[in-house]
Amino acid sequence: MINEVLNIFTKHEEQRVAVFVDVQNLYYSARNIYNARVNFSALLKESVGDRKLVRATTYVIRAQMPEEQNFFDALSKAGFEVRAKDLQVFFGGTKKGDWDVGITMDAIRQMSKVDAIVLASGDGDYVPLLEYLKNFGVRVEIIAFGKSCSSKLIESADSFIDMDLSTKKFLIPIKK
Repeated sequence: MINEVLNIFTKHEEQRVAVFVDVQNLYYSARNIYNARVNFSALLKESVGDRKLVRATTYVIRAQMPEEQNFFDALSKAGFEVRAKDLQVFFGGTKKGDWDVGITMDAIRQMSKVDAIVLASGDGDYVPLLEYLKNFGVRVEIIAFGKSCSSKLIESADSFIDMDLSTKKFLIPIKK
């Protein structure tokens, strides 16, 4: 409760905000927990609020699926810059696709241009990034599904928006 009250006073309309979205992290959380898709437009609106959006970037993995370009186009139309890279396939068939280092580097590059950085991910690997940004006076906020979000990440953030508490706002049911 005290944290919620403090958040009201530490967010204000003059703040410049950058939003970084780890699409794979949120996609799999929504699919595995709710059998639904994320409403990225609602996520962006909630992340920014009445503040000034400087940049909103999503990070996606191209897996050569037929519908993925439509999804990437929808993200762009919602106001996101879409950064994409190919799924890596290793000897033996192991696949890997993540943007942890790319998101981290982009956040560090943007930190001098903004007052707050919103990270849309529940991945605990970002804790050192949050600590680094906070050391330079940048406000760090997390928006993710609480059920699948690292508790260390939540503790490291200045504020946390739990998408589990507003599923009607943040989720789109998968059509059968």
